[in-house]
Amino acid sequence: MSEAKKLDSQRREMPKQPAHIRRRNFQEVALGYSEELALGEAARCLQCKKPFCIEGCPVEIDIPAFIGKIKERNFSAAIRVLKEKNCLPAICGRVCPQEEQCEKLCVLNKKGAAVAIGRLERFAAEWEAVQDRIELPKIQPATGKKIAVVGSGPAGITVAGDLILLGHEVTMFEALHEPGGVLTYGIPEFRLPKAVVRREINYIQKLGVKIVTSYVVGKITTLDRLLEKFDVLFIGTGAGLPWFMNVPGENLNGIYSANEYLTRMNLMSGFNYPRSATPIKKHLRVAVVGGGNVAMDCARTAKRLGADEVNIVYRRSRNELPARLEEVENAEEEGIIFQMLTLPTRLIGNSDGWLKEIECLRMKLGEADQSGRRKPVPIEGSEFILPMDACIVAIGNSPNPLIPKTTPDLEIGKQGTIIVDEKTGKTSKDRVWAGGDIVTGAATVILAMGAGRIAARSMHEYLAKS
Repeated sequence: MSEAKKLDSQRREMPKQPAHIRRRNFQEVALGYSEELALGEAARCLQCKKPFCIEGCPVEIDIPAFIGKIKERNFSAAIRVLKEKNCLPAICGRVCPQEEQCEKLCVLNKKGAAVAIGRLERFAAEWEAVQDRIELPKIQPATGKKIAVVGSGPAGITVAGDLILLGHEVTMFEALHEPGGVLTYGIPEFRLPKAVVRREINYIQKLGVKIVTSYVVGKITTLDRLLEKFDVLFIGTGAGLPWFMNVPGENLNGIYSANEYLTRMNLMSGFNYPRSATPIKKHLRVAVVGGGNVAMDCARTAKRLGADEVNIVYRRSRNELPARLEEVENAEEEGIIFQMLTLPTRLIGNSDGWLKEIECLRMKLGEADQSGRRKPVPIEGSEFILPMDACIVAIGNSPNPLIPKTTPDLEIGKQGTIIVDEKTGKTSKDRVWAGGDIVTGAATVILAMGAGRIAARSMHEYLAKS
């Protein structure tokens, strides 16, 4: 039999809610693989002797091994393999850009379509969730060492999960009233249900991690005071300071940062009002400025809240959109309008101080800039007006300056990020490590987890010698 006949190039699609139904609710869009679909997809894996997919995984999961266990119908073994490296498989299986990482390096990419690694990871995690008992891994004998983790997002959770297994005592400090960081306040319910986030966090608590919420490090206490009680400390506070466009009219009513908008929806359950305590004004014509996953999340949220028209306003073309293709396609299916090669230049209000129009310029693409994408250039005389009563700015974030301002001996970069040794995550301050968006600026969940893994390994080496 020829190699072409042996290979299965048909990737199993994941069922999802029809667009005309899902755009009216906040239930999860993607419905996950059935056992039959998972077994069919797992059978496509070639079990390569040199698995390039592992090289593309920031947290080093043995991908062929867990897929092989699914193929054998040994789902408990599959989840064990996953959790050797990843304490958040149900989350990563939903929101990680596998198409740019592990799946990108799958050899089947050249033969049709990569194995759906992320969907299989989600399947294994969901299988575990419905079992009567969650299997906990073996924890090493107690070392007596105490670790503080500031921030309970993906990087902090990974550090905590790795170090608790090595016998260290770990306490995690979260500024908000619910742990999870961006997983809780930044990703909509229809893409990542809060019940899934709570389940994953409950898992690390079962391992022994202590979580202290409503505790703002930099206000209630400082890093130096924490270091009086803990042997080492990890900073994983993310990038929660929103960027704005700095155009006239940005202080009008009806202008939101993506952070505010999504936090009100997600952490505060604004989408459930009046059953929740958080009201949100119903807007009829909404513009979302930006082209990343956060912009897609905001636009799709606005549509679900009843907006008649929702526009993505992006200064480059569709080919340059930084959002995942899957999210762009979902947004298009749900009726989101894409205003490409468009730059807002002025926000115009009515006599009551509410946004009523956005003045924009048409753009064209010039030479590539430092990002490798072609730079947008304004077309002279191309001004036009978009009638809008809300504008959500989703163009990026910087780290909150609270910790840097209260820690003078912590070396900080130009954008307010913490400078670390890339190989270890070690900061300029003794006994302090950092990772995730606080170091890189806004990035992906899995890259933050990868940084957490690097830092945890270095912290353990330090503790073993001290």
